[in-house]
Amino acid sequence: MSRHHITLTVNGDPYELDIDPRRTLLDVLRDELELRGTHLGCDSGDCGACTVLLDGEPVPSCLVLAVDADGRAVVTVEGLLKDGEPHPVQKAIVAHGGIQCGYCTPGIVVSSVALLKRNPQPTEEQVREAIAGNLCRCTGYQKIVEAVMAVGK
Repeated sequence: MSRHHITLTVNGDPYELDIDPRRTLLDVLRDELELRGTHLGCDSGDCGACTVLLDGEPVPSCLVLAVDADGRAVVTVEGLLKDGEPHPVQKAIVAHGGIQCGYCTPGIVVSSVALLKRNPQPTEEQVREAIAGNLCRCTGYQKIVEAVMAVGK
């Protein structure tokens, strides 16, 4: 199989990679760039555990071929750190008890950050809509919604 040369900006850093064109963005982030905060869940775009920002928009990275991200900007949960400090959404989710096993949390955080960039003061309905593609089996969502709304105040 031939390899394709791509360039990506991931969390503000440029990368040039030669990859198998069948690899997903999730595979490249985790295996090539060793950014393991983005989780593999369903591998079919249904759970949201692999959500990243692609040119500012939340996408399930398991459904994006890495070659289709060529020349684009990707932000993972690791890229949300500022000076080594967690993003306010991450802090709020912990403070509000919205984290349990934590597997879904990176995707929920990324989706929530995208919402707050578009709408700094979302309603409860808007928060629920923004995280609708992120499945969580542990929390029941209420504490997550309250956390995101608290950041937006």
